[in-house]
Amino acid sequence: MDEQVCWADKGFWEPGEPIDSTTYAASGRHLFDGSFTWPVMVLKSGALDHNVVTLAGFADEHGLLLAPHGKTTMAPSLYQQQLDAGAWAITVASPSQALVARRAGVRRVLVANEILDHSALSWVASERAADPEFLHLHLVDSVEGVEAAAEASALVGVEDRPLSVLIDLGFVGGRTGCRSVEEALELGRVVASTSGVFLAGVAGYEGGLKTVEAAGGYFDDLRRLASTLFTEGLVAADAIVSAGGSAFFDVLAERWSTGWPAEMTPRKVLRSGAYVSHDHGTYTDKTPYNRIEGSLEPALEIWAQVVSAPEPGLVIVGMGKRDAPYDSGQPIPLAVRRNGHDRAEPLEGAVEKMDDQHAYLHTDAGLRPGDLVAFGISHPCTAFDKWRLIPVVDGDYVVTDLVRTYF
Repeated sequence: MDEQVCWADKGFWEPGEPIDSTTYAASGRHLFDGSFTWPVMVLKSGALDHNVVTLAGFADEHGLLLAPHGKTTMAPSLYQQQLDAGAWAITVASPSQALVARRAGVRRVLVANEILDHSALSWVASERAADPEFLHLHLVDSVEGVEAAAEASALVGVEDRPLSVLIDLGFVGGRTGCRSVEEALELGRVVASTSGVFLAGVAGYEGGLKTVEAAGGYFDDLRRLASTLFTEGLVAADAIVSAGGSAFFDVLAERWSTGWPAEMTPRKVLRSGAYVSHDHGTYTDKTPYNRIEGSLEPALEIWAQVVSAPEPGLVIVGMGKRDAPYDSGQPIPLAVRRNGHDRAEPLEGAVEKMDDQHAYLHTDAGLRPGDLVAFGISHPCTAFDKWRLIPVVDGDYVVTDLVRTYF
């Protein structure tokens, strides 16, 4: 793992020799003391800590195991914070992401996706052979996926430590997954009869469903699938049943609280990921905390500088598509720190569009070149991937830690 801050880290102004990350984080640097250049994205420690504790508490209260989706951040230091707060595992979306988590010391990795890459599956089998305590789970929705896992087990010679898979239940028009409970049951029977593969449970993803009712019906189907596999003797009493993005985890908790066979004690695994930083856009609108008691707090801000004020009501800010998410809405202006001033003030306005390196900000606040603007993000999952090193700041914008990402 790279443990130095240097000239290659975007937003950090370090034209000299590299600095040890621990030394840097302990040096008391301030976001506005010249240690950074613009734009730069920061993580606010108070909001980050609040969010990690909040969802860990939700999972514990509802009898859920939390396996946060690490693809949101791809930041091992944040994985460790989530694990320290009680997370059961870390979820990822691809074999390369699983490798990052494994090299970061994560002992339970759930790949919420199909894997048909023989190199990756052979690596999983080899890791299982070397460390029986390592739990790796991935999804299957086809006979080909089952056969690929079985072939990897045979190649490495670890049929006695089979690769653990979860039957992926989808829905019509959705992403991956069997399109019906009946189809998923048939695949479960194939897994159960295949050497070198172990049926650990079922999983799915409700993303793409728009309403509480639709999500609730889908969670009911996952429960029915897992229950039927149990009654047929194809999965254990503590089989894994997993779903849960960041929009309907309250519905999941309610639908899975009852209705299981009397002797079944499923491990109910929630995979929410975006909660860790939250946002000012997508999940501000979608969070279950709009329906239930509690809250999440936006933890990410991007600070950028006004570089031009070419027309009345329009300023051009030095921040673009390379720096801020735009797939689910434009960045949201929050505050301005006017050139030469030490205090920020609230800012009203709207970003109309972004180019690669420029944002078109419409505002009547009289901004001038040199002013610094703080923006909230619209979607965390396409924010972290744009920054390989992120300063963590306290309420006074003093740097207290650094978060490195591995996309």
